[in-house]
Amino acid sequence: MSSADGSLPRPYVLASLLTIVLVGVATTVGLFVPGFYRDAPVLLPQVYGQDLLTLFVALPVFAVALYYAARGSLRGYIVWLGVDGYLLYTYASYAFMTAFNELYLVYTTLLWLTLVTFVGGIVRLDATEVKRAAGDLSVRPYVGFQVLLAVLVAFLWLAEVLPAIAAGTTPPCVAEAALPTSVIYSLDLGIIVPAFLLTAYWLRKRRAWGYAFTAVLLVKAATLGLAVLAMAAFQFRDGQLVPVPVLAVFGGLTLSSLVLLGRFLRSIGSAADPTTSPVRDDDSVSTADRRSSRES
Repeated sequence: MSSADGSLPRPYVLASLLTIVLVGVATTVGLFVPGFYRDAPVLLPQVYGQDLLTLFVALPVFAVALYYAARGSLRGYIVWLGVDGYLLYTYASYAFMTAFNELYLVYTTLLWLTLVTFVGGIVRLDATEVKRAAGDLSVRPYVGFQVLLAVLVAFLWLAEVLPAIAAGTTPPCVAEAALPTSVIYSLDLGIIVPAFLLTAYWLRKRRAWGYAFTAVLLVKAATLGLAVLAMAAFQFRDGQLVPVPVLAVFGGLTLSSLVLLGRFLRSIGSAADPTTSPVRDDDSVSTADRRSSRES
């Protein structure tokens, strides 16, 4: 973080608290009000799975990370920013793809709230500090994972998109959902896949922003992967066929992202994570050490 005292500015805290309230309302209504969603039956298990993961996993993690980020924790800040990215992705898809319902304005409000905090959070993130805190962490597993994730996701979606383009038809999942197109295709192929590839390239070159974006994207990948698995569970319960390769890919990617994220956060914690004291204390110690070294 780049502020003088290392703490999260008050507007970001307030925006995140409002996000927590609105997400809690949206997911609770979606899960527990019978017949609330008006989407095609094929989409309902996916929406329920997303709501379940968001309410019981993403939201508590977001709240805890916000608490530590507000206190100046670099690890808390990274997790807060990553889960905010997950919520941005989620409510972008709800705002653009979910059938119109009484929570439409909640979805659009969450869209701009999470977008503003995510962009502002990235701007405030001190990439050099993230790289320094990561220390001598080996980058090879992280580069390989991000390239593999991008390739597999691109392959999964292009395997449906390219045959439809060649045949002049619509991909089956789009046709079954009675949608004009797939927002998920657009977000993944247009933003997520390029983001992972660019971050992998930067990390391979050991650029500071490669470390920063890797940390944030790992949180995003873990939460989104868990959401996909939750969707699959609801699809199984609904009697829908879930392709085993898709389930295996997302299961493997989710587990890998959690393991790599844990390693990354531990490396930051062992180097310079201020979870028990504000960043300003670390900064002041570092400044004093440098001054002492110069005087000696």
